[in-house]
This record gives sequence, C-alpha cells and structure tokens, in this order.
Amino acid sequence: MNVIRRGLGNAVVQAFLVVVGLVWLTPLAGLLLSSLRSSQDSASSGWWTALASPGQLSFDNYSALLKNSGMTRAFWNTVLISVPATTLVVVVAALAGYAFAWLDFPGREPVFLLVVALLVVPVQIGLLPVAKLFGQLGLFGTIPGVVLFHVAYGLPFAVFLLRNYFAEMPREMLEAARMDGGSEWRIFTRLVLPVGRPAIASLAIFQFLWVWNDMLVALLFADSSSQPLTVELQSQIRQFGSNIDVLAPGAFLSLVVPVVVFFAFQRHFVQGVMAGSVK
Repeated sequence: MNVIRRGLGNAVVQAFLVVVGLVWLTPLAGLLLSSLRSSQDSASSGWWTALASPGQLSFDNYSALLKNSGMTRAFWNTVLISVPATTLVVVVAALAGYAFAWLDFPGREPVFLLVVALLVVPVQIGLLPVAKLFGQLGLFGTIPGVVLFHVAYGLPFAVFLLRNYFAEMPREMLEAARMDGGSEWRIFTRLVLPVGRPAIASLAIFQFLWVWNDMLVALLFADSSSQPLTVELQSQIRQFGSNIDVLAPGAFLSLVVPVVVFFAFQRHFVQGVMAGSVK
C-alpha cells in the first residue's frame, strides 16, 4: 500500500509540474507562432489557429527583421551593453569579494557595511544625479554610459553575494595554499575561482538577465544610436501601432537569447542557488 501511495503521490506531483510547465510555456509558444505568421493572418485569427493550419507559418518576418536597420542595430547595442556590464560586474565583484572575505586591510568591515547599505538604494534615486554627471563627462546618450550605470548599481549585490560565498570556504584550505608558497593572486585564480564557479555563474546569469531586459535605464541614458532592443521595440509600438510582423519576431529574438544563456549555465546556476542550503 505504501508503494502504491508513494507512486500515486509522485504521479500527482509530476502531473502538476507538467501543467505548470505548459502554463509557463504557452505565452512563449504563442509569441513564436505569432512571429512566424503574416500580419494579415495575425489580424484575422489567433495564433493557435496555426496549430491546425501550419501552412500559415514562414520565416518571412525574420527575413524582414534582419533587413530592418533599426532592429539589427538595437540588437547589437544590447549585446555591446549586456556583455561588458556582466563581465565587469563579475570580475570586480570576484576580486572585491575575495578581498572582503580573506584579506586583512584597514577599514575592511566599515567598507563592507557601506557596500551592504548600498543594496537598499533604489535605482530611481540615482537616475537624475547620474544623468547630470554623465552629461558633464560626455557619457550621456552613449553605450559606455549605460554600461557604467549598470556596473555601478550591480556591484553592491554582486560583492555581497560573492563575499558571503567565498567566506564559507574552509580556512585550512587557503592556509595550506599559503604555506605552500602560493601568492594571493595564485590562490585566487587557481583555488578560489574554481571552487566559487557556481556562485559566479549564478551572478553572471542574474546580471545578464537584468541588463538584457532593462528598459528604464536605457530609455534615459541611451540616445537613438545606442538604444537597446527593449527601447527599439517600445519605439516600434509607439510609431506603428499594431505592426505585429515586426514586433513579434523582435520580441522573440529578445527573449530567446536570455533563455539560451540560462540553459547553458543551468547546472552551475542550480548549484549556486542551492549552495549553503544543505550542510
């Protein structure tokens, strides 16, 4: 009886998870099918009709999207913003996290408390002061300006996360490396980074998703030549209204890149999220 009950319980849980997965995947499937239909088909019927009439589907919208200079420029602008902003945050946070966790220097605790205090500062508070500063420095309306803003506001959480993860490493392991003559840089690159790879991968995913999907910061700090895909899609909606043949493939392109990144680092992401939950 216990085996039967356990089997029924597992079947119920699996059925529930399947239902939840289908609910979450339905908007994605609808967006994909809409991006493969013509504007006339989208205006006359819902996307689900393509399941019964697959002849509606074609890649004409994506061909037109690739010929749209505004959308292609916005896509590469998004890449030029997201990749440096993620890389800089991960590199600086890893160095700072190791320093706060294992190096003794004057003012270490007060400085770390200041970093933690910055976590509660809303992004909206810094928009206007930073915009004024960037205007004086000539960075307003440029890709480097958008990158610097994301780096500055992503670092407090990143340093806090990696410092706490690095601090959980056994002290004996680092002391043994020092006794063997290893320098701090060698210990950091050969020991700490490989052990901290799950947390670093989790941080990279979070930061990349945040920057890739951002529209508020880009809407304020980027001009027409440096605006990312999110702002370009919003501009297309404002200019042309219901041009689904452009918006649907652009939105799906904007969505599929973070999905690919997430699944590429899924194993490390799960390890980083679960780190410390089980001793």
